[in-house]
Amino acid sequence: MDTLLHTPTSMAKRPCSFHPSPSPSPNPNMNNQLDNLLRTFLNLADSPSLSIDHSFEHLLESSPCDADKSLLIDRALKLGSLLLEAGKRSARKRSSVHNSLTWALPPDLTIKVLSMLDTQSLCYAAATCSMFYKCAMDPLCYANIDLTTVVPKVNNAVVSTMIQRAGKALLSLKLGIVPSPIMSRGSCQPMVYGIQNAVEVSNFSWNDKKTRQGKESSILSRSCLNPLSGDSGAAGAVLRGLHLYNIERIDNTSLCGALSACPSLLDLEIIGLHVELRQTLVSVSMNCPLIERLFFESSKTGRDDSLKSPTCVELVNNCPNLTSLALRGFKLYDYKLRILVKGFCKLKYVDFSTSYSITGSFLRNLGGNIGGSLLEVMILRDCIHLKELEVARLLTSVLAGDFKYLQHLDISNREGLAAAGDSYGRCYSSSWQYHSFEASIRRKT
Repeated sequence: MDTLLHTPTSMAKRPCSFHPSPSPSPNPNMNNQLDNLLRTFLNLADSPSLSIDHSFEHLLESSPCDADKSLLIDRALKLGSLLLEAGKRSARKRSSVHNSLTWALPPDLTIKVLSMLDTQSLCYAAATCSMFYKCAMDPLCYANIDLTTVVPKVNNAVVSTMIQRAGKALLSLKLGIVPSPIMSRGSCQPMVYGIQNAVEVSNFSWNDKKTRQGKESSILSRSCLNPLSGDSGAAGAVLRGLHLYNIERIDNTSLCGALSACPSLLDLEIIGLHVELRQTLVSVSMNCPLIERLFFESSKTGRDDSLKSPTCVELVNNCPNLTSLALRGFKLYDYKLRILVKGFCKLKYVDFSTSYSITGSFLRNLGGNIGGSLLEVMILRDCIHLKELEVARLLTSVLAGDFKYLQHLDISNREGLAAAGDSYGRCYSSSWQYHSFEASIRRKT
């Protein structure tokens, strides 16, 4: 781009003896005459429209030929358009001056207020007047970017523009399609986006939505996170939170590339992406040592069994600050979960809902001094292989005082718990342990 702004020395023109005379300065008398003429013309706005119509028709009738009449009409339309644009431009200038004089807050406080708005509201505010636009261009206003939508309508260019505006002030970034409002913590409602729930959440028909998705202008591609690595990784280096929802085109390579640019990441939420659990955790382990919260919901419930024991060990060793871990919809085995839950000494929140192969044996002896003793929330909802016997053992240890900080436990299952000694039998009835546990929790809270 810079090369286009400078003329190369080899292409310099030869000196010319001709020196053009300077353009004549505007004649003050001519300007005054034009101002007076325009003022007289504008006074006609108070005249009845019918008289102006008659005058213009009389002027057309006095023209000798059709060409002259067409020229008069074109000039009238052009003059009207010029006056309209001049009027709008002057109105905007006056409004901007008025706002700057009457707005009670100085620019720094105005920027602070605008930075508290969500991204869409910020864009609306910036479009109201030039004063708000200038304030809304401050990087602090884009520290927390939220571009989540119900239907696809954000593209790579929008994401790039927002990240460039934020620069080194970027703290959090949310992208993708959220078919329902963001869930409260502990909710088990799936947020994976599909055709059916896409139709239910808006007034558009699926045919309309399919047409919108087919346009490149409303689709996030696998390169939508590339701006985090741009400018020598300035934006990604300070990013603290990254939430990605149902972006179909993001794959393992693009996600791992984005995580490699985010060494300061504390909060990572991934829902409905077509990425592998093992590769994602390896990337987190290698690039995000400060992470405190990891929420990962599979797009293919029960079919991703890629997690390996060495990956669990590396994650525990490289990310010791993790306090919240959610792996939902994956095929997980108890011995791998035990490595994770026992290994993270600061862990307070776990959610393995809708995961396959979990029997609950990893819950044994978790209340000791190493890992698991600080748990406050444990969610094992709709884990179809969760055994009643293991849950009963857990509740017994809770009543014995092993989990001093536990405040919320969810082992509800629409299909019931797996009965002891029968892999096909299901248990739906409550026993004395459940009632005693509920009473114990009430006493604690």
